[in-house]
Amino acid sequence: MEKEIKTDSLAAPIEPPVQALPSAQEKFCKKFLFISVEGDGTDLAWKVRQEGNEVKMYIAKEEYQDVGDGFIDKSDDWRASVEWADVVVFDDVISGSNGFGKEADNLRAKGKLVVGGSTYTDRLEIDREFGQEEMKSVGMLTLPHWDFDNFTEAIEFLKTTPGRYIFKPSEGDLDSQMKSLLFIGKEEDGKDLLEVLEHNKKSWSRKIKRFQLQKFASGVEIAVGGFFNGNDFITPININFEHKKLFPGDIGPYTGEMGTLMFWTEPNYFFNATLGKMLEKLRNSKYVGYIDINCIVNGKGIYPLEFTSRFGYPTISIQMEGIMSPMGEFLYAIANGEQYPLKTQKGFQVGVVIATPPFPYHDEKMLQVYKDSSILFKKPNIEGIHLGDVKLVDNDWKLAGKTGWVLVVTGSNSTVEDARKQAYRRIENIFLQNMFYRTDIGAKWPEESDELHTWGIL
Repeated sequence: MEKEIKTDSLAAPIEPPVQALPSAQEKFCKKFLFISVEGDGTDLAWKVRQEGNEVKMYIAKEEYQDVGDGFIDKSDDWRASVEWADVVVFDDVISGSNGFGKEADNLRAKGKLVVGGSTYTDRLEIDREFGQEEMKSVGMLTLPHWDFDNFTEAIEFLKTTPGRYIFKPSEGDLDSQMKSLLFIGKEEDGKDLLEVLEHNKKSWSRKIKRFQLQKFASGVEIAVGGFFNGNDFITPININFEHKKLFPGDIGPYTGEMGTLMFWTEPNYFFNATLGKMLEKLRNSKYVGYIDINCIVNGKGIYPLEFTSRFGYPTISIQMEGIMSPMGEFLYAIANGEQYPLKTQKGFQVGVVIATPPFPYHDEKMLQVYKDSSILFKKPNIEGIHLGDVKLVDNDWKLAGKTGWVLVVTGSNSTVEDARKQAYRRIENIFLQNMFYRTDIGAKWPEESDELHTWGIL
């Protein structure tokens, strides 16, 4: 049985009107089923619904099942809704024998239109060792790395092979959370990382089953991504600069991402040297969706670090700031294997994550303090405001889920500085108790762009 969440309240004054799609005959309207672990794809699902499509979302984890309530209809059983849907969208990557990639493969084999992973692309992201080997196999320049499943062996390696390394958890029982324990060594002899591993060996060995030590390389962190239709990349491609740490100035714990600067461009040298080399492997896996490679770039070369073979968060919300094509029409087309003419804005897009406690940690007591708090807007204008863990109750936007990852606020303009100003002006329209965000998203662009042009990357 499916649970239907009534959405009559979506007529609230602050919601943008449903957008009519350009058509000489009949308005485009399809049925989309979003399948999620924690409701990450809520903002995309809401956008597709605003365009006039029918949308249902299934959220696997019980503590997140109120995310998106009031904005989109829900389903208690995604398998029962598959036949109803024209397109099935998997919005995340999870490990295990019943991962979303395997489910997507099975549905595609039955002739269903699917946007989402494959068994192969799920493994690219989850298994760092496999991802690096695949990069190397197609001719990418990878940094030296060593993979371990034993902390004692890694500690001995650091003692006998001193150097500056990055510690990267690869997989574990709490995969997405354990990845936040990434540690970048600062000492050239590696003694800081050695001390970290020695002191945390006992506790981490119970949680982290595999991890990687990667040789450190200085430079600019930059990612290249693109949508894939099962046979080829859709152009333009996306160049983006993530800001992963909690505080301005890249201080504090890794959060996944606190904001991003990006722009769209035709395939260039950077793309051809990295993601473009994956064409045949992605084609063979029948992958449909967004995929990117995060890299470190310096005067010596491009060093790819890791894959993200899914929609990124907040990446997809920031991308929608710059995408002019209807998202529902676009998703349907790439699921159908079509070479869709994606229309994007020129210039730059900036996105800023708005959070409240307990983010970035899980604290049940603190969660109860903030859960169901209202998000208020000084003026009835939500342009550039994107959903995180939010629900709609009696025309009020309220905190949902359990993370405190609340909103993504975006801006777009011909220059980075003007895009930044627009995003931060929009943030000033939000009133939410004890909300916080980084104030420096995109601020390093003048220096980074100079270096990237000097090195011939852009």
